[in-house]
Amino acid sequence: MSPAPSSTAAAPQPSALPPSVSNSNGAPESSKTTVETSTDHKVKPARKPLLRLELRDLSDEGTRAFLRLLHASTALEDAVDAVLRHLYTGLGTHCIPPTRSVTLVLRSMPGVAYTTGSDLDDDHKEIHFSTNYINHVPDTRKKEEMQGVIVHEMVHCWQHNALGTAPGGLIEGIADWVRLKAGFAPPHWKRTTDSDWDAGYERTGFFLEWLEAEHGADIVRKINDGLRGCKYGEEEFWHKCCGSNIGRLWEDYKSSLGGGEDDDGDEDQTGAEKKKST
Repeated sequence: MSPAPSSTAAAPQPSALPPSVSNSNGAPESSKTTVETSTDHKVKPARKPLLRLELRDLSDEGTRAFLRLLHASTALEDAVDAVLRHLYTGLGTHCIPPTRSVTLVLRSMPGVAYTTGSDLDDDHKEIHFSTNYINHVPDTRKKEEMQGVIVHEMVHCWQHNALGTAPGGLIEGIADWVRLKAGFAPPHWKRTTDSDWDAGYERTGFFLEWLEAEHGADIVRKINDGLRGCKYGEEEFWHKCCGSNIGRLWEDYKSSLGGGEDDDGDEDQTGAEKKKST
């Protein structure tokens, strides 16, 4: 994954690898099958990005599943719209990174996905999506999982990162928060506090969802915009956004969940279940 634009291409960061799931007929279904729509006007960047698709192996079963289940242009356009709506509604176009193109590359590789700047410059993004992983997902969830991964990675094409100084867990948490808001939270996600606030991915994503309830629906937009064009300083940053330090906010969140169990009262997931890609 690649944070905000810079003069050189950012180092890729991997998407989280979900727990192993069986391809049984009883696999849970996602509650939504498309990126949520809105009657509001679309948030538009200063320049409409060019969207591309690159297929490394047409004979790969993961590639075939993608082409069978998704319309590439619609999936990418919907993901862009979801990201811009959730992160930039009410903000000026000057707040939106100048991303000029996004290329989705389907190829065989370990892990799930990552986003990086292209060799040309960091205003041109590449999302590399593992066909190995697509093959691993049960057929009952394959379409929704592919859409969710694309939304997560698309966030990294448009978010800010405090000139590369923001905690990586916050960057990943914002991406999973957008995925959550877009309706693609997979069934294995849990609200847990068995880690620090910046553990990233859904742990931080659910924390940001709680901050919304406590500090207003625009709080994540404020957090993202606060990472624009300046370096990250934890104490000043969180007091400015939320009027409190991050440690206090995390303790309040933990209390809201009743001491670290998830919202259904289930036990926290094990470390093995939260294995990430390399």
